[in-house]
Amino acid sequence: QVQLVESGGGLVQAGGSLRLSCAASRSIEYIETMNWYRQAPGKQRELVATITRRGTTNYEDSVKGRFTISRDNAKNTVYLQMNSLKPEDTAVYYCNSLFVWGQGTQVTVSS
Repeated sequence: QVQLVESGGGLVQAGGSLRLSCAASRSIEYIETMNWYRQAPGKQRELVATITRRGTTNYEDSVKGRFTISRDNAKNTVYLQMNSLKPEDTAVYYCNSLFVWGQGTQVTVSS
């Protein structure tokens, strides 16, 4: 079973950018879908972005045009580039594939 490890979170001012990485313990080349979720305090976990093996992407409405998901199968890594960050983007961000979850990385956006 693949293991996922997120990194790249931190504290940033509103309008800033961060790039999250999700490193897999084995090849992701044949994993159909990789996802980024987030969970803010007191809220349910929500799907933020999805990418398929063929590179098809989908985004939650509030991040469209600001976030970009990508995957590098050669590096077994999935990325989430986050631009124009807003305070409401503050959350723990999780990488996911089927039933496997990473430990999460905290993103805090100050106003």
